[in-house]
Amino acid sequence: MKERNLLRRFFPFLAWFRGYRRATLQADMIAGLTVALVLIPQSMAYAQLAGLPPYYGLYTSFLPPMVAALFGSSRQLATGPVAVVSLMAFASLSPFAPAGSPRFVELAVFLALLVGVIQLALGLLRLGLVVNFLSHPVVNGFTNAAALIIATSQLSKIFGVHVDTAEHHYETVMRVIQAAIHFTHWPTFWLGALAFAVMYTLKRLNPRIPNVLVAVALTTFLSWATGYQHNREVPLQQIDDPAVHEHIRRYNAISMEIARLGEERSRASALLQRRNEEGDPLAVLDARHAVERITAELEQLNAQRRSHRETLRQIVFRAVGPTEAEARFVPEDRLPAEQKPGDRRWRLHVGSAPLQEDRLRLVGGGDVVGTVPRGLPEMSLPKFDLALGLNLLPYAIIISFLGFMEAISIAKAIAAKTGQRLDPNQELVGQGLANLSGAFSQSFPVSGSFSRSAVNLQAGAITGLSSVFTSLTVVVMLLFFTPLLYHLPQSVLAAVIMMAVIGLLNVSGFVHAWKAQPTDGVISVITFVSTLVFAPHLDQGILVGVALSLGVFLYKVMRPTVATLARHPDQALRCVAAHGLEECAFIALIRFDAPLFFANSSWLEDRITERMKNSPRLKHIVIVANGINDIDASGEETLSLLVDRIRSAGLDVSLSGVNETVMRVLKRTHLDAKIGEDHIYPTMEKAIEAIHPRTHVDKSEPECPLKSARLRGR
Repeated sequence: MKERNLLRRFFPFLAWFRGYRRATLQADMIAGLTVALVLIPQSMAYAQLAGLPPYYGLYTSFLPPMVAALFGSSRQLATGPVAVVSLMAFASLSPFAPAGSPRFVELAVFLALLVGVIQLALGLLRLGLVVNFLSHPVVNGFTNAAALIIATSQLSKIFGVHVDTAEHHYETVMRVIQAAIHFTHWPTFWLGALAFAVMYTLKRLNPRIPNVLVAVALTTFLSWATGYQHNREVPLQQIDDPAVHEHIRRYNAISMEIARLGEERSRASALLQRRNEEGDPLAVLDARHAVERITAELEQLNAQRRSHRETLRQIVFRAVGPTEAEARFVPEDRLPAEQKPGDRRWRLHVGSAPLQEDRLRLVGGGDVVGTVPRGLPEMSLPKFDLALGLNLLPYAIIISFLGFMEAISIAKAIAAKTGQRLDPNQELVGQGLANLSGAFSQSFPVSGSFSRSAVNLQAGAITGLSSVFTSLTVVVMLLFFTPLLYHLPQSVLAAVIMMAVIGLLNVSGFVHAWKAQPTDGVISVITFVSTLVFAPHLDQGILVGVALSLGVFLYKVMRPTVATLARHPDQALRCVAAHGLEECAFIALIRFDAPLFFANSSWLEDRITERMKNSPRLKHIVIVANGINDIDASGEETLSLLVDRIRSAGLDVSLSGVNETVMRVLKRTHLDAKIGEDHIYPTMEKAIEAIHPRTHVDKSEPECPLKSARLRGR
């Protein structure tokens, strides 16, 4: 029996097959297929959001969903690409490589490896509780901001315009809006709008219908049938405008100079590192000056190249000539009056690489997914780079925490409906292994998906075998049906993303946090604003929220509630200030609501000293220790000094409600003997019963607030 339980602990999927029947298999199979119909288009959209070619979404949907289900504890959690993690991956990697480049893909796979290692280590060490550093207000503020950032990041694809990314996300959005005012590609916009309408309508009519798949299939067919994509490659000679020729040549010359200076800076940086190791101050200064000089030149050249690129992107060409093959392409604002141009408008495709003058790409239609490689991804070990790993580690930690919080929140919601047992640490193991397996199959980081998990549950999934069928469906897609995806419009993938993140918006979360604690509401709002302002550096928004949460926590711990108690009309002993009660003139019943340790012990001392100064008739102080669940050396020393100070002032002091942990400390330090065993009471009522007769001998307080309730002012 022990061996069987141990086996199930390491291989939790073995528990699925107890009492597994044909009906269960059928239910899992249908649910898995249903989730796959949602996952396939969604995964391609999220890959695009992560800055990768769309087909990497299919690679990421191959192994991770299956592995997460096999080794996790939730039977209905659907793992795979998700919006927030994809956006975080893009924000983490964009400073290191251009989006979509081979280097960027390599880094995304390496990031998945780091995330997997972190999550697996936390799960194996049973440290799932560390994610509590991301408080709910912080996550709520970040998630709402991320939803807006994700949605607005897709506007350029919805409008069919191309702009350079600015330093801040809101600046990029402004550039997109300015470009859209003049250069919106209307077929692109209307296909995206149609996808929105189809998904929204079908979702309202029947949530069981795979609305995403229907929208993708319909718009892909329209794209193919109408010739939505229309590109041409022409030599520079067919561009009939000397000014455009000059811009292209200047752009290429600057690009080549930037590449040369980039290599020179790499050599200078290596030399600076060697000089630092040698320890020669003058040589270090010379090397640092060389790096700074090259960096300044690169910044100037990048600004010039950006200016040329923006100019070239804004030019609209029209074809002039007897046939399309012999056509000359003239800027629309310089068309000769005597010639009638073609109906189609053309734009020059300008990326980050130099333009090939013998094969300039002119875009006369919309952007589509294009060729999706057929077959499974190559299984390989990610390249490990220690220096790069150290640079990516902070991002990997944040993604690990965020991804797991998203997954465990969804799993808990499912468990509340199904009644299944959930193990957070086992779920961490499952998510970690999913990311690790993904790193070996060309995947970017993954997490649990709320929308697909809901589909999985609604479709009748009983065990995690449904996720295995989901992965197998993706395998079939990769092996046989990738040509069907060629004409899928990019604007439709953008619409899929925007539709999905609508569910992340949760304005009521801010109100709820404020009602619970005003400080939590403020933290949530500040995290939201910070994330928007710092975007695309999303980690800074989270760090602001975490710092505020820890700051508020430390403030509360350092200045906990110190309440004076009196008898309430319900006969309980309650806070005088909160309930407007009269205080006893002779006995101060003071409750400390926190562990007593180095950071807050002086706070208790100050409050008691203040009470002694303001109560000339005071005879006895009872420190109610019910809220003190721990005490350190500083707290014990402060308590000992308090006893001395109170008694030297002619008053007496007692303790009540001391728990076992604190009592052991008092005994080891002999503070219990100093206080006196007859001055340590098990409850407040016992303390009052013993102390009251000794302090009220003169009968000057006939109705003591500790014996009968007395409201202030009555």
